[in-house]
Order: sequence, then C-alpha cells, then structure tokens
Amino acid sequence: MQAGKRAALMASAFGLAAVVWAQVAHAEQAWVQIEAQPTLEQAEERLRTLSATFPNIAGFALTGGWYGVQLGPYDSPEAARSALLDMRRARQIPGDSYVADPATFRSQFWPVGANLAAPGLSAPDRSADATPTPPSEPAQIIVISPDDTTRVTDTTAAPQMAQATPEPAPEPVETLAESRRLEAALSREERMEIQRALQWLGLYDSGIDGAFGRGTRGSISVWQETQGFDPTGVLSSAQQAQLLQTVAAERESLGITPVDEVKAGIAIDLPLGLVEFDHYDPPFVHYRDKNGSGVRVILISQPGDQNTLFGLYDAMQTLEIVPPNGPRERNKSGFSLVGEDARIHSVTEVKLSKGMVKGFTLVYPADEGARMLRVLDAMKSSFRAVGDSALDPTLGQPMGVGRADLIGGLDVRHPEFARSGFFIDAEGAVLTAAAGLGQCGKVTIEGLPATVAFTDADLGVAVLKPEDKLAPASVAAFETETIVRGAPIVVAGFSYPEALSAPVLTFGTLSDLTGLAGEAQRARLAVPTLAGDVGAPVLDATGAVLGVVLPRADDATRLLPAEMTVAVQTQALVPVLAENGFAPVAADMQTHLAPEDLSALAGGFTVQIECWK
Repeated sequence: MQAGKRAALMASAFGLAAVVWAQVAHAEQAWVQIEAQPTLEQAEERLRTLSATFPNIAGFALTGGWYGVQLGPYDSPEAARSALLDMRRARQIPGDSYVADPATFRSQFWPVGANLAAPGLSAPDRSADATPTPPSEPAQIIVISPDDTTRVTDTTAAPQMAQATPEPAPEPVETLAESRRLEAALSREERMEIQRALQWLGLYDSGIDGAFGRGTRGSISVWQETQGFDPTGVLSSAQQAQLLQTVAAERESLGITPVDEVKAGIAIDLPLGLVEFDHYDPPFVHYRDKNGSGVRVILISQPGDQNTLFGLYDAMQTLEIVPPNGPRERNKSGFSLVGEDARIHSVTEVKLSKGMVKGFTLVYPADEGARMLRVLDAMKSSFRAVGDSALDPTLGQPMGVGRADLIGGLDVRHPEFARSGFFIDAEGAVLTAAAGLGQCGKVTIEGLPATVAFTDADLGVAVLKPEDKLAPASVAAFETETIVRGAPIVVAGFSYPEALSAPVLTFGTLSDLTGLAGEAQRARLAVPTLAGDVGAPVLDATGAVLGVVLPRADDATRLLPAEMTVAVQTQALVPVLAENGFAPVAADMQTHLAPEDLSALAGGFTVQIECWK
C-alpha cells in the first residue's frame, strides 16, 4: 500500500514539477505593493506616471480582482522590508505600502510583455487571465522517501534519480492562541511601550496605561492591515518586534532624546538630530537648526500670572516665527498658537501653573509637516514643568541695549505698511485711504482681521469691516458746513506706528478747496504729514471731520513742499458712503475744543490699519 502510494505520487510528480518550480522560485522573490486600482486601465495609467520615478515598477493582477502596483523584485522578504522602510522614511511611497504576498498575484501586466516575477508568471491576456506555464528548465521531480519525507531534486544533474538532501524544516508558525499567551506575559511597561509606538505612528490617541482595550486593539488592527497582516488586534512576537523596531529607527533618525533644561525648569523630548542648543535669551531658550534641517525649538519659561500669560500671547503673535494664519486659542490657564505660511509652520503650547508660565514653540519648514507631526506629538506628550523656578530674567543678557524689533532674541513680524483710519459707525466700520490695500494678503484694524467692504477709486478711499464685532469707543462726526480757506485744521493720525500706540495731532491750516490740478473733490492742507498719517481724519476746531488724508504723489520729477498735504473733502465722501450703506453721522458741535480735548476725542475713533503679506 505504501509502495503504491509512493508510485502514484512519483507518477504525478513530473506533471507537477513545473508548477512546483514556479512556486519555489516565486517564493524566493519579494515585492513592495504601493497601491491598487480597481481596473486594468486605471492601473496602467498610474504605472505610466510612476515609471518615470521608479524604474523597478511592475503591475500584477491580484486574486481579489484588483490590479496592484508593485516595486521589485527584491531578493528576499527581508530585503523588501528594508527597502520599504527606507522609502517610507524618505516619503517616496504612501505610508500604507507593505511587503506583498506573491501568492495573491495572478498574472503580470506591466511592463507589457515582461516576465519579472518568476518563471511561469507571464503577462496577462487582456481578455482573460493567463494560465501560468511551466518553465522549460531546470526540470525537477518530487521524491518521497520511505519515511514519507518530501524532497525536490534536479533531473538534469544526473541521468538517474539521486538521493535528495532534505530541505530545512520551515519556521514554526505562531498561532493566535500562542500570540495571546505571549502577550499576556508582557509586563505593564512593555505593553505601554507598544501603545507609545502606536501613538508615534499616529494610530493611537488614548491614554498610555498598558491596558489593551478596544482603542489599543483597533490601533493594532489598523497597523496590521497596513503591513499586510491579518487584522487580529493581537500582535505576534514577530509583529511586535517589527513595530517597535520601526518606531525606534524613526525616532533615531530624528534623534528624539529626553532633555532636562534645569535652568528653565522644563523636561521635554527634543529632536536632537534636527536641533542643537544655541543660547539663553529670557524668557526663551533657543535651539537652532542642525545640519541645515530648518527646524528650530524655543523653550519658554518665566515667572508671572495671568496678565503675564496674556501679554505673552499677544507678543508671540507679532514674531516672525508665528505667521499670522492659523488657529489660536487662549483660556485663563494657557494658550496655543499655530502659524502657517508658504515658508514655515510653527506650533506654540504654553501653560500657566503655580506662578510659572512655561511652554515651547516648534518651528519647521512648511514641506516637513508629516514628519514634524510625530516630533510635535513626542514634545507634547513628554513636556513637564519641573521645580518651582523659571528662567532667570538676567541669564544670557548681552551688555548693551537690545533692538526694539526683537523679543527675547526673536524677530518681530512687521506689516508691509501701517496707516490710519477712523470709525464711521457703531459696528466698527472704518474709513481709510484705498491706495495699496489691493496688494495686502491680510488687513487688520488694531491687529484684528478685517475685510474691504468697498473702495472708490475716484475718491481714493475704502471702507473696512472687522471680521468680528467691534464696539468703538466713539464714532467720527462729519462737518455739515463749508469751511473757509485759511481755517485751522488738525490731522489725527498714527504718524509713528512702530513707536507710538496712540494717534498724534498735527496742526495746520486749510490752503485751498481744490487739488493741485484743480480737482473739486480735493483740498490742500498746509500741514506736514508722514506715511502713517495716510487715511487719517482731517478735523476742524470743533472735532468734526473735514476730509481724509491721501498719500503723497509718487513723482520723482517733482519735489513738493513737506508741509503740503492733499485730502479728499467731506462733501464728496458723504454721498458715496451713504450709497454703500455707511451713512455718516452729522456733526452738531459748535464749540472750539482745546488741543487736549481734541486729542481725547480723536483717540476714541482713530485707529491703526496694518497691511500684511
């Protein structure tokens, strides 16, 4: 009976030899699958695009009816795994790419006519799946020994069947039950390390407690799917090693290292592969970029209370490292700032506790967002305020006077230009000069975002509306009577926007009720003004608005007197404002005001306008 069984298997071995050879050769190769498409046409289109980047790209029909896009072949699964990790770190392939199981390949369709996978796996017939054909060489047979041990031998090696050498026994497969048993034997710290690894990969956002509940199981299943494993929610010992080794390699590339900044009273994990300590400039500890990484870290530490916290919140938003776009949030015990532009991104997290204001800012190139999310997570989860002291305010201070446009050694962000304007209604609408506003990426009223409600090119004015409601201290009133030449006037403007936070009164007289070219809508003033005064209200002695200051003519061929200023008259402004839904308030005061009273009146409705990139 045993002999008959052996003979039957021997007889069928020759017919099966080619298939066995194809399977053995196929198993020795490995591929990295980077995506799959539902149709052959879509897959071929993607392959044409990707072939310019990846010379080793190929396409295989998959058993599930999809069409896979693969890179390879690699000599072994280990070689494929190494290439996969390298390409992921370089962000050359999607994060869910994985080492594919060749058993899921049916036939190769790209490159057309190629046979890259293994003997017997050829390009598909476009009308139906091709049947694998056996190789012509080398011919092999299956030999079964008297003890039923299977061996494979090459018939071309000798005219007669030779005694085959036994193949190495396959590695034992770890069952799910064994994986559960091994997992149960893990220490709490080992289980927490797995959770930290899943958190690092962005798959887990719950507490690091070593308890494998539904959240942890779900995260493990997602990771297993991305790696091509069955999503059991339980890691085998090999999978656990792979997970931890992957995260360790990524952390090593970033140099994530615990840092105890004793002087600042802060403990935090920092990417010391990307940054290095530079200097102290209270309230900041500066870490500059390393090896051209473009990454910077600022640790924040100072004693203070809620007023200190709120002041820091305002000051941080003026810095170059905090671009104006991005969400901001502040409460009584802390704040967060996100700044984003085409060049850099930054994230700031600050907390107030026990009379100490402490936090950090991470600054990085805009195109490094994906990698920096993991750095940010590591910094957030590790940040701790240590001790009961903050950075010494005198630490590292230079001998001499610091620049006014620096805060703690950091450059203050400056607007493209700043000018004046004034409230014309109780909703916070502001009238100003229109010149240059079209070039602004963002316009602010006293630092608050605003939009342009309308402009009048003929008059050269614009009305701005705040994005959030404002409650003006007062609203400007417009003159209803014609003023005479030679009458005293006052310009209330932010002549020095960088130095003074209040409008400056500049006194002069009305020279004429026409412009330089005789324009009836203009007026000439004998009063010296600066660029910051553009858009400012022109007031009479009672505090009523007579007009709006316009920019000086940009004419290199003419040099006008310094005290000559042009304004647009109220009589031209009133109908235009009313037509656009901003009916101005009429003045009813007749009493001339003292300079200090004019200053107080103008201070209530005159505001600073900033134009940002």
